[in-house]
Amino acid sequence: MKKKKLLIAITILSIVLLAGCKKDDFAEVAGVCPLVVSTSPANGATNVPLEKVITATFNEQMNPLTITGTSFIVQEGSTPVAGIVTCSGTTATFTPSSKLDPNTTFTGKITTSAKDMMGNAIQTDFVWTFSTGAIAYPTVTNTDPFNLATHVTLNKVVAATFNMKMDPTTITTTTVTLTQGTTTIAGTVAYVDSTVTFTPTKALSPNMVYTGTITTGAKNLLGYGLQSNYVWTFTTDASPTVISTDPTINATGVALNKVVAATFSVLMNPVTITTTTFTVKQGTTLITGTVAYSGSTATFTPTNPFTVNTVYTGTITTGAANLQGTALANNYVWNFTTGSNIAPTVISTDPTSNATGVAVNKVIAATFSVPMDQTTITASTFTLKQGTTAVSGVVSYSGSTASFTPSSNLLASTVYTATITTGAKNVAGTPLAGNYIWSFTTTSNANLPVLGSAANFGAFGGTAGITNQGLNTVINGAIATTGVSTKVTGFHDGLTGDVYTETPLNVGDVTGGIFTAPPAPGTATSQTIAQNALNDATIAYNSISPASKPGGIDPGNGELGGLTLAPGVYKSASGTFNISNGDLTLDAQGDPNAVWIFQTAAGLTVGIAGTAGARSVKMINGGLPQNVFWYVGSAATINGAGGGTMVGTIIAYSGVTFSTAGVAAQTVLNGRAISLIASVTMVNTTINIPTP
Repeated sequence: MKKKKLLIAITILSIVLLAGCKKDDFAEVAGVCPLVVSTSPANGATNVPLEKVITATFNEQMNPLTITGTSFIVQEGSTPVAGIVTCSGTTATFTPSSKLDPNTTFTGKITTSAKDMMGNAIQTDFVWTFSTGAIAYPTVTNTDPFNLATHVTLNKVVAATFNMKMDPTTITTTTVTLTQGTTTIAGTVAYVDSTVTFTPTKALSPNMVYTGTITTGAKNLLGYGLQSNYVWTFTTDASPTVISTDPTINATGVALNKVVAATFSVLMNPVTITTTTFTVKQGTTLITGTVAYSGSTATFTPTNPFTVNTVYTGTITTGAANLQGTALANNYVWNFTTGSNIAPTVISTDPTSNATGVAVNKVIAATFSVPMDQTTITASTFTLKQGTTAVSGVVSYSGSTASFTPSSNLLASTVYTATITTGAKNVAGTPLAGNYIWSFTTTSNANLPVLGSAANFGAFGGTAGITNQGLNTVINGAIATTGVSTKVTGFHDGLTGDVYTETPLNVGDVTGGIFTAPPAPGTATSQTIAQNALNDATIAYNSISPASKPGGIDPGNGELGGLTLAPGVYKSASGTFNISNGDLTLDAQGDPNAVWIFQTAAGLTVGIAGTAGARSVKMINGGLPQNVFWYVGSAATINGAGGGTMVGTIIAYSGVTFSTAGVAAQTVLNGRAISLIASVTMVNTTINIPTP
């Protein structure tokens, strides 16, 4: 009986296997029906690449003889897509003969002709859809130099970066070109990753416009090219020039201890300013000496004094190059003739002889006709007296100028006499022919606020720094911050040549030096100078506050525009001052010692929006910028639309801002911009420190 039941089961199993896999008839005994378990792209997929290879994966190994163009079909609408069908293991693959059309819906189908290795077919056609995306055309995302760039170095390797990898065989000197006008520039083309470079065979010409072009022949790895030629231009750097020399061309009577100098049109690369590129000769004989470079000026200091009544030749060669590597177009050559060993003279003083109204904190100065021996400029040879009483002070010497800084403020309405004695000698040892004596009278206004060492700074950025965002910013004086050197941006030091994060679009010239904390170019010494100035500025700020100078009036209810004001103290009742309804005029009424103090507990705003929004402060009848002071409890904004002339020393607690980034109009401050805790920001701004 058991043998009979076993025979019946075996017979039924054989019948099922011969009949194929069905959902009935003992399907679970016979085996599993083949099924499509996944596809690539998946059903409903979008933005499928046009070069996509389409696959279907089964739940078991399939008979490759049944996976054909009849059982694996891809259609665009009702139109079959041409392609090659293959099968390996559980995966069937449809490789289109050409790229799929963009932005199109396709249908994939696996028919019931597809069978597994046992001959079992899928029970119903498997159908799914997917959509392609747009054609991914290559584009140029950036170039170096950028479009409309200027001051491009002459040895520039031109580069362009694409948004995707390109076919290197299409990146050639035919598809990537550089021209100057109609002239094609010879060079080599290279391609790495997504960037193409064009290396000119020889250096570019100075001050020329060049055009870079990448044509539609440049294609990506899928064979798609740029949709249109990509074209950009840039201008090379002009060759630097020597704009002045000292001595001048064909100068005569030149001092025997003369330091020869040449000033360039732009900042130069200091490493190119050497005894090889800057020479002085007497005939064919090379004069020994040392060469230095600072700001835009190179100097040659002879080892020994020049010979009397002799012609010398100075030469700056084409080896001298600017910061971009552009050299002089030609050697610059000039001659000068020495004179006899003439006694030095005092050619100017500050204050001038018989000057009146001199500030009580004045530093007394005398400028000589030739450089002097610094060791002979002392408190013995440069004195200041009030009658017969000597005034104590410190004597210093720089360039050709000696300075006497009194230890304390001078007396008001007092006559002082300064003397330079014959003990002062030039570098050659020749003394003045006689004592040089001059007198001056101090101001009658002893209540003028005292800035102390802060008076030397056109801009002071507290601990936060100073920022320039323009090409035409000039500070005729010094700037400082007690913060680190990196908090000063967009400037170069006209005394040392040090650069503080300048860019091609942010260039500011500081004629009197930049003082910050380390790191270099900041030093511990310059940090101390800055801290002393901040201390003095804070004292001055408090001295012009409402607490120290009470009684201020508000004639325009916070609006100063359109008013003409006599000397005095003015305090905003609302806490803010505006100059918006026109210019502010300050009338000194004939008194050169007239003082104005403006006090606002919060902000100061000068100007209004728009191209014609600039407002100015004007002075009439003898008024002087050094006698105008602005006490600002928070921040000051000066002509945000650019332009205009501001007057006076602004001491703001929380920052001063001039103009707005991108504005070309020049904004002028005849005074100082001092912030105690915040930054000073300027755009195309000129600051002229008033003369005491």
